[in-house]
Amino acid sequence: MGQKVNPIGLRTALTKNWESRWFADKKSGGKTLFGEWLQEDLAIRKFIKEKFAQAAIARIQIERFANRVRVTICSARPGLLIGKKGAELESMKAQVAKLTAGKEVFIEIAEVRRAETNAQLVSENIAQQLERRIGFRRAMKRAIQTAMDMGADGIKINCAGRLGGAELAREEQYKEGRVPLHTLKANIDYGFTEANTTAGTIGVKVWICHKDSTEEQDYAVNAKKSKVQKGSARK
Repeated sequence: MGQKVNPIGLRTALTKNWESRWFADKKSGGKTLFGEWLQEDLAIRKFIKEKFAQAAIARIQIERFANRVRVTICSARPGLLIGKKGAELESMKAQVAKLTAGKEVFIEIAEVRRAETNAQLVSENIAQQLERRIGFRRAMKRAIQTAMDMGADGIKINCAGRLGGAELAREEQYKEGRVPLHTLKANIDYGFTEANTTAGTIGVKVWICHKDSTEEQDYAVNAKKSKVQKGSARK
């Protein structure tokens, strides 16, 4: 079971928190707002990930309160999200407000402390190397060594596709340390990215086991935020 399912979904509410936190009430006609809000969340995440593709975004959390929406973006390069004098952040808030039908929008930026041990960022880094035609074994082994040096308890990387431009698709996997997928209390981080190479699409999966039992050890949210990092926008 633990080998097949998504490790994050399996551990949600145990060692992982929900990416979207809200409760959908019913409309006057009896239908719930769940579908509308789910589509809004997907649109917000897609917009931010596409516009700031180089910002190394690890996760995007969305919370809703009545007519307000709070978006927390965890990034290894927060400067790209904020922009010069907060210009990029203000533009982002205006666009997100349009996607949420004019609700009041708050955006918080959290810096990823250790990008080398964040599974999503590691998978994206490997995918970028594959697109630059760097050898897949070299990219995988380098990522494993870096993660272990940065204090990870264990790491497993799987690449599947036409590796090295081979005619037949195959998969290769490397592992170091412990990655107990069947242990629910283990803090397993998981990331997946597709690399679009000249030979075709290569899927990159990364599992990282952290020594800490909570998932927030890799994120730093400043308790005292500046006006640039936290603000509101209306349509």
